[in-house]
Amino acid sequence: MRFDQHTVVLLGRPDDPPELPLDAADRIQQAHLAHQAGLVEQGAVLAAGPFLDGDDPRFTGFAVLSVDPQMARELYANDPAVSAGQLVARVLSWQVPEGVLRFAEVPVPTAMLETASGD
Repeated sequence: MRFDQHTVVLLGRPDDPPELPLDAADRIQQAHLAHQAGLVEQGAVLAAGPFLDGDDPRFTGFAVLSVDPQMARELYANDPAVSAGQLVARVLSWQVPEGVLRFAEVPVPTAMLETASGD
């Protein structure tokens, strides 16, 4: 059997994130979404999104990338939420049977207002 290898990024809260005023946290989240959308536009991120109702609140989101793990580390080191200490990016290699995953191009949110509509 043949396998496809993907790079996966688990995003999560650090153990001791810096306290920020709500407006600063909102700006960082906006910048994070814009960064993520830019990675999708570049073709580096194939799919990404937040976790909902998880058993472990440390993990907040997940992304599947088309780049190698080292490049993923570099891309996420430049994520505004990671560089601000609000998120930690854990990079893993993931194998699945060849062809089991297919990714379609779909719009991704670039701002928090787009995530609130539920559309």
